[in-house]
Amino acid sequence: MKQGMVKTFTDRFPFVGPIFWMVSFQYYLAQLIVAAAWTIPYSITINTISDLGNTVCGIYNGRYVCSPRHALMNVSFVTLGITMMIGAVLIYQEFRENLGGLIGFSFMGLAGLGTILVGLFPENVNATWHQLGAALPFFVGNLSMIILGLSLDIPRPLKIYTLFSGFISLTAAVLFTSHHFLSLGGGGMERIAAYPQTMWIIVFGLYISTNHLKAANQADLSANIKS
Repeated sequence: MKQGMVKTFTDRFPFVGPIFWMVSFQYYLAQLIVAAAWTIPYSITINTISDLGNTVCGIYNGRYVCSPRHALMNVSFVTLGITMMIGAVLIYQEFRENLGGLIGFSFMGLAGLGTILVGLFPENVNATWHQLGAALPFFVGNLSMIILGLSLDIPRPLKIYTLFSGFISLTAAVLFTSHHFLSLGGGGMERIAAYPQTMWIIVFGLYISTNHLKAANQADLSANIKS
């Protein structure tokens, strides 16, 4: 789809992009449902998020893993990745074009592609592709928040929140991949690297949607005054 066509689409359907990002809440819901089905208690400090998508029961990397609803988790990963990519393309059109915005939203799209790979290649099926996929949101996706926080014309509180989320998550990703868990466990440190990014996507989608609602209400008010 050419950029002009994308811009025309977002002008006509301004809520589609932010809705795609807000749908990311399914990622947290899926984890609760899948973890509840484990045959032994699932530990958010010991077990990684990817353990929920592991397709077999047994010892994996020193952890006992058994996730009967692994298919649901892997579908959730793929769905999250798709919403991240489509949302990034559409929401980019909301802002004045600049290099930082282009790089930031492109990086978030790449993070979405990585998340799709995580779902398509569970950790026990193809560790190489799974780890490559996970590296994209951990490093490229978290870096994108820092770039967007520095580049976008957004309210100061949202800018601070965006930068904070990016720095915290990127730092946690470095600690997680270097096996420095700081008493949080592998699962705990991984969540600090992953959760703020998805939460930011949801919050940013809400911000864009709220702006559109305000604009629509203002347009209705102006039309009523003229009539």
